[in-house]
Amino acid sequence: MILYLDLFSGISGDMTLGALIDLGVPLEWLEQKLKPVLSGFSLQSEIVFKHHLRAVNLVVAVEENTAARTYMDIREIICRADLPEPVKKNSLAAFERIARAESTIHGKQIETVHFHEIGGIDSLVDIIGSFLGVDYLGIKTIVSSKVPLGSGFVDCAHGRIPVPVPATLAILAGIPVTGSDATTEIVTPTGAAIVATLAGSFGPMPEMQISRIGYGAGKRETNSSLPNLLRMVLGEAQPSVGKDSEADVLFKNESCFHHEKVFVVKTNVDDMNPEILGFVMERLFENKALDVSFTPIQMKKNRPGTKIEVICHGKDLETLSRLILTQTTAIGLRYHECERVVLERAVVTRETGLGQVLVKKVRDPDQVRYVPEYEACKKIALEQDLPLRDVYSRIMAEVNPLDRA
Repeated sequence: MILYLDLFSGISGDMTLGALIDLGVPLEWLEQKLKPVLSGFSLQSEIVFKHHLRAVNLVVAVEENTAARTYMDIREIICRADLPEPVKKNSLAAFERIARAESTIHGKQIETVHFHEIGGIDSLVDIIGSFLGVDYLGIKTIVSSKVPLGSGFVDCAHGRIPVPVPATLAILAGIPVTGSDATTEIVTPTGAAIVATLAGSFGPMPEMQISRIGYGAGKRETNSSLPNLLRMVLGEAQPSVGKDSEADVLFKNESCFHHEKVFVVKTNVDDMNPEILGFVMERLFENKALDVSFTPIQMKKNRPGTKIEVICHGKDLETLSRLILTQTTAIGLRYHECERVVLERAVVTRETGLGQVLVKKVRDPDQVRYVPEYEACKKIALEQDLPLRDVYSRIMAEVNPLDRA
């Protein structure tokens, strides 16, 4: 499933939850999943109309919301929660974005950052609940429109500050934004963290077959000519209409092919200790790089150099670019957006003569094949004192029998 976030009037946590409920996420199910994680709240929803458009207005009714939690407090809450792994991962990533923004703005260590409004039960419900809703709907790809920003001033725990508030701007670094005629805040830090974490790319609506549309209502009077709503469009990705390119002819009508937009980042270095490159690669993968490669090249003045190439999602472009420029001797880089096609894959467990082994299940148009995970083979080789090549060959033969269907 593919989801398009149409942010014509911005985004907040309650708008996101409202739109997801309108798409079909059951309110009772959401509350049931959140209650073991958080206490002292209830979820209420009602149908409202803005500019004659029907939408879901979601309210997080909090019994008592006086705690000012630190970033580490919130990490602990999420880490110990019984949540699906993608939900937990996205929740941690969203709050880390907020914490890094706050630490930079206030000049504090990330571990000591106190969340005031964002640390309340309602914000925790909004963020964790939004990722639960995405997981419930089985959404694999999310594209967002450019993020519109309001203007004016709002009052917060730190006093009167300008709109967009500093935390929102910091969280949206590297993400396309645009102006609007709203004279108040229409993108909250919570909303910014949600879209920055979820959206893999930003731009116009992708080609898709629409299955459902959901509207989430905002609560502010924005003084805009547009209704204060968040629209979500859910559907199935579709191949391009019209003359097919060679890639379209090759990949269309094959459900095993997954299409997505990614960024390719490149830079060349010729004055760097090569021992550091291994560390740089590790850090890039830790920060959600999809792939990293080093290529030997010949540079000016006959110097041997290295081309560093990284593939990533748009939401991680700014983080990975910053990492390259701070961890290497590069003083600039190049990047461009492109499309890629990957085969459907999943990591599964298979029973073998060497014990249970993690393998990658890959589906192509002709068959399903299994590929042993390197780390799993390495562990067995060390524990059983066997050559790695023998472990790999034996597992390959057992999980991919010649007479398979």
